[in-house]
Amino acid sequence: MKGLIVRRPFADWLVEGRKRWEIRKSRTRVRGEILILSEGYALGKAELVDVVGPFTPEELAGHREKHLVDYDLLREYSGGKPLYAWVFDNPEKFEEPVKVNIKRGSQVWANVEPVNRP
Repeated sequence: MKGLIVRRPFADWLVEGRKRWEIRKSRTRVRGEILILSEGYALGKAELVDVVGPFTPEELAGHREKHLVDYDLLREYSGGKPLYAWVFDNPEKFEEPVKVNIKRGSQVWANVEPVNRP
């Protein structure tokens, strides 16, 4: 299964449904259910349903309730380049994080074995 690597606390907010947009510097063609990975664990899963943009940090500042990222961090992250919002729906937080093996050097996506939960 495909997993998206996201820093905490943003990964937690995605699987909790508090954050619906994950801000990235590129588009992706990936759609469907994916694992949300952070610090070597699958925290839950969500459905990647769309990618919108490009946006400037100023434009994204008007949608803070969807991505929960402060303007200064958006501006720093963008480095003057356009940003995209990866839109998530149907989040599910696992009761306990599940340890996964992520290939060394993976930065955005990781292929992981399906997670078997009790």
